[in-house]
Amino acid sequence: MELKVYGIKNCNTMKKTFDFLEKEGVVYEFTDYKKKAPDAGLMVKFASKVGFEKLINKKGMTYRQLTGEEKSQLEIEDSALALLSKKSSMIKRPIVQFPDGEIVLGFDPEAIKEKMDSIKK
Repeated sequence: MELKVYGIKNCNTMKKTFDFLEKEGVVYEFTDYKKKAPDAGLMVKFASKVGFEKLINKKGMTYRQLTGEEKSQLEIEDSALALLSKKSSMIKRPIVQFPDGEIVLGFDPEAIKEKMDSIKK
């Protein structure tokens, strides 16, 4: 089973995710938002799984530096996904995508392991 992992390589949460997956012996393909920004289609797919609001990392520096106008764009799905594609540092990470298309948002070892186990069955 090969997973797809999306995020930013130098993020501490991503490092925890990589360590966890490697410890579990999981093969994964990593997409670094800093090298390849997510396109609108991918953002729509993620939003359809968890809702666009959950994709927004409101704890990070990128969010805190947004203007009031940009923050208001985050209230409407189309403009929120466009802004997230443009400012990918604001996407909650990691996003772990399984072969069946389901995702786990954020570093949640139990949820990742549970989903891996259910796919193996």
